[in-house]
Amino acid sequence: MSLSTSLAKSDTAIAAVLTLGMAVVVGSALGFEHIGGYIPCALCLLQRNPYYIGVGIGALALLSSVFKLPPIVTRGLFAVIAVLMIVSIGLGAYHAGVEWKFWEGPASCTIGATGGEAPVNVLEALNSTKAPSCTEATLRVLGLSFAGWNVLTSAALAAIALWATLRKRG
Repeated sequence: MSLSTSLAKSDTAIAAVLTLGMAVVVGSALGFEHIGGYIPCALCLLQRNPYYIGVGIGALALLSSVFKLPPIVTRGLFAVIAVLMIVSIGLGAYHAGVEWKFWEGPASCTIGATGGEAPVNVLEALNSTKAPSCTEATLRVLGLSFAGWNVLTSAALAAIALWATLRKRG
């Protein structure tokens, strides 16, 4: 049996891959925001929520597998991750549709993450910083915005989580 085959059969390895994958995706978004200076729109911030929750659920799945809890527990946690990533696909597809002008965005589309360098400057920063609109992609890589890439990464993570939930053990 090869190493890749044995890792694919390990709930611990699958939980680690899912948790690391979700952490990398949301960490990248935070990096673009805090290091790259990209200010997220309201929909961008909303798309992060399934990942924030998913990283915690993934850590629980990892612990469940390591401590040999009943397989139904780990399998249930994989199912929750799958649902979260499917929700993330929907949020990303909605946002991408807003960016491509397929439909209208929410009224809160101009509310984003703003702030000053120090607490004293917060009110001044709120007045001087204009949050980006949800209708404009701040960056496109290979033709896809951050929302489009979110759809693809969420779909990959959802597929792994669904496979881990439904696969035969033995």
